[in-house]
Formats: sequence, structure tokens, C-alpha cells
Amino acid sequence: MAGMPSAPAQKILDQLVEAADLRSRSEILARPSPVPRGPGIYGFFFDPVPPGVPVSDCARRGNSRLLYLGIAPSRPGTKSHLRTRLRSHLRGNASGSTLRLTLGCLLERELEIALQPTGATRRLTFGPGEALLSDWIERSARVVWVTVDEPWAVERELIEAADLPLNLEFNGSHPFHATLSETRRAARRRARGIESG
Repeated sequence: MAGMPSAPAQKILDQLVEAADLRSRSEILARPSPVPRGPGIYGFFFDPVPPGVPVSDCARRGNSRLLYLGIAPSRPGTKSHLRTRLRSHLRGNASGSTLRLTLGCLLERELEIALQPTGATRRLTFGPGEALLSDWIERSARVVWVTVDEPWAVERELIEAADLPLNLEFNGSHPFHATLSETRRAARRRARGIESG
């Protein structure tokens, strides 16, 4: 399924997989944070893996599997950087983090959480379940990053070259894409049903 990346893209993938440190949520959120305020690419390794996620071709570090890759910023001229983006994944909520939305939907039964309209904006989050999701991420996820001047220029190539079942964008040919998309859609439908009921 994965394509052959260019030499620069392969170097980035190798750096992510071979990075000296895999950092936990609490390490990244510590002050001072080890994460730079600059552009780059980050990867999330998981052990255990969320239920149902295929991992046979995913890169691994020990028992952990690389399941998701992201960039910051997403385009030129934006103020986001590695530190702000990782903080949104690690202590934000499902309305501001596609990774948290994905993980929460996959872990609904295990963590007994559900998407729900929240606050005055009625944005869909896991409400009080966000804390349970953060605890699961602390136990199960480890993060690496590589500083890259223009991460948006290589994002598609990296996702197409690696096996990343939790990425949706640029990943339509992945065998898990349809399942994950439907899992997220179903969770949103249930949340809207709660709101309208």
C-alpha cells in the first residue's frame, strides 16, 4: 500500500522512527516543555493500540506502533508551531483535535465516553470524558517530532509513504480509512441525536 518516498521524505520518516526520545503527554506538557516553538512534523506511537486498528505494516519502536503523523503549521503564514499543536492534541478536546476525536471514537466502549454537544457553542467534545481520554493518552501514547522548515510541503508524501491507520487526510487508499471515517460519522450522528432528542 505504501509508496516509495523521496530521499528527503525517507530521511524524515527514519528520524521519526529512530528518534532517541519517545515523550509522554506529561513530559510534553511540563514547563519548560521539550517541544520547540517552531515548524515540524510529529508522530504518535501507541502501546496498546486502540481496538480494531490494523498495525501489521506500521513502523514500530519496541511494542509501540506509529499510527499517526501530523504537521505544524499546516500552511505558510500561520502562527501554529509544534508546541501549540501538540498541546491541543494532549490537553485540548475533540472539537480542536482530529486525533482526539479519532481516539475517543475508537475508545468509546473501553472508556465509556461519548461525543456530546458542549457549552454555548454546542461543539462536539467528549465532555467529562476528555479527562479519561487524556489519561489513556498518558498511559498509551508516546510522541516524537522532527523540525522541518516547510512541513506542509512533505505532509502528503509522508502519509502516502508510511502506514498510518489513524490519518484520514491524504490517506484514502488505506484499508482502515473507510472504517475509521464511518466510526467518526456514527459518533457524530449519535451526538446530534442526543441534542435533538
